[in-house]
Amino acid sequence: MREELTIRIAGEAGQGIETVGMALARIFKKAGFHIFANQDYMSRIRGGNNFFQIRIANREMFTHRLMSDITVALNKKSVALHKEALHKGGSILLDKAKSGITENDTRLFDIPFHDLAVRAGGKDLFINTVSCGAVVGMTGTPFTYVEEIVRDIFSNKGEEIIKQNVAAAKAGFEFVRERSKKDRIALPAGGGRRTLLMNGNEAIALGAIRAGCKFYTAYPMTPSTGILNAMAHYAKRFGIVVEQAEDEIAAVNMAIGASYAGVRSMTATSGGGFALMAEGISLAGMVETPLVVACVQRPAPATGFPTRTEQADLDFLLHSGHGEFSRAVYSPGTIEEAFYLTVKAFNIADKYQIPVLIMSDQHLADSYRDIEPFDTAKARVERYIVSKEDSGAVKNYKRYQLTDSGISPRAVPSWIDDPVYCDSDEHTEEGHITEDASTRIAMVEKRLYKKTAGLSGEVEKPASYNIDRADRILIGFGSTYGVMKEASETMKGGKTGFIHCSQVWPFPAREMTRLLKGAKNILTVEGNAGAQFGRLLKRETGISVNGAVLRFDGRPFDLDYLMEKL
Repeated sequence: MREELTIRIAGEAGQGIETVGMALARIFKKAGFHIFANQDYMSRIRGGNNFFQIRIANREMFTHRLMSDITVALNKKSVALHKEALHKGGSILLDKAKSGITENDTRLFDIPFHDLAVRAGGKDLFINTVSCGAVVGMTGTPFTYVEEIVRDIFSNKGEEIIKQNVAAAKAGFEFVRERSKKDRIALPAGGGRRTLLMNGNEAIALGAIRAGCKFYTAYPMTPSTGILNAMAHYAKRFGIVVEQAEDEIAAVNMAIGASYAGVRSMTATSGGGFALMAEGISLAGMVETPLVVACVQRPAPATGFPTRTEQADLDFLLHSGHGEFSRAVYSPGTIEEAFYLTVKAFNIADKYQIPVLIMSDQHLADSYRDIEPFDTAKARVERYIVSKEDSGAVKNYKRYQLTDSGISPRAVPSWIDDPVYCDSDEHTEEGHITEDASTRIAMVEKRLYKKTAGLSGEVEKPASYNIDRADRILIGFGSTYGVMKEASETMKGGKTGFIHCSQVWPFPAREMTRLLKGAKNILTVEGNAGAQFGRLLKRETGISVNGAVLRFDGRPFDLDYLMEKL
């Protein structure tokens, strides 16, 4: 009996690896297990080598493991590539005849995927369904969960297709059950928990919908495209206009235009696309128009690794857009934070009339976890705009009126009788172009000092664990939350704690100073080569870290990697 199990589906692009992986994730979730699933895929439509990995256990998990217990190799190349990443006693499920493999290795479990698929459905298209049944058969999980999910997946294909796929899954399941003597993973008590299986991109999209986003525009760019797909999927249901722009410059300017007209809007991209949006970010700062942008990071410079992960855009987002103006930058570490912080991003952008940036990365974007349904009461929608009902009473409107808070009344053009002036040049309170020095000073202080002062009072507090008596404290931001949490819980003696920042700007300097008071050994855990978060901590608090665990090979931190480095 094992406490947890890691299953890997490996093959080339175009073999349906994600389809098999997601089906298995849904099956084991249905059976009552906790799930963490991640993807490793190359930037190509066909060929190469990709894998989808599922970690299942009776407890909540936040990261993945390096080694697998069961690997399904859908082609010959995958056997050699993944053999060394197999736990002792683990198995590689493969079709030796189709793969052309003749070696006798006790780790290789020969399953005639092709023959079983043809017998069940008449086509080798059913190989993926056979492999699902085979994997579940090895774990001892009842077939009823397989049949239920298979029926759901093919529910719109007709009863004959459903029957064929159920038969194919049953063939794989029974073949393994008759021949496998491997240990089984126990079904947890109280199965059938009501949870959601979701990745970071989907959570951001749902957060935007909850916040009242009615206009979404983007140019497809991996790994942010999942947000565009999710928004398009829900567009009709929630009355959202979704526009695939011709490029990122158009996307950011469309979002600003929609926001200027009073509509909550959003765009998303990755580093290269965000570089094109930089002028638009600055424009939003000058015209004081709410703007929400998600930057889902991938390795750079230039095209880099389009489908892999990194956290190297921190400095870029903090300083994006020429000139000085207020902004907020959130860096969610979990699926839940991706949802709730997106709602907050819209509220803060609306309240302070600034650009708000959501900094994610490929690992968080494409990784799945089972989570409890979101509490919509905690995700309140807050609008800060002159309502249509109150617009008739607006007189002598000054779009950039100087106030103690730096926040001016924001009305929707055409809802009020007074004209509305908007200018990207420096301007007066009314919005007219000016080169007056005293006006310039007042406007910079309004956009930078006053708004930042207000924002600093609404900073998300860092999460901390086991830091009071820790000999070593790990600190990080974004997707490193999960691996730091599990490493802190796994280290013997309870002497390792961690702090995670889900907001990096305005930086939570006061709280970080308090949490790190007296700490003797501080290490950053970052997915970049320059220890950017460590430098930010030093700049904002004066606290120096003792070292850094950095990863910048395009792969995400896993628990085994971090434990070895520590």
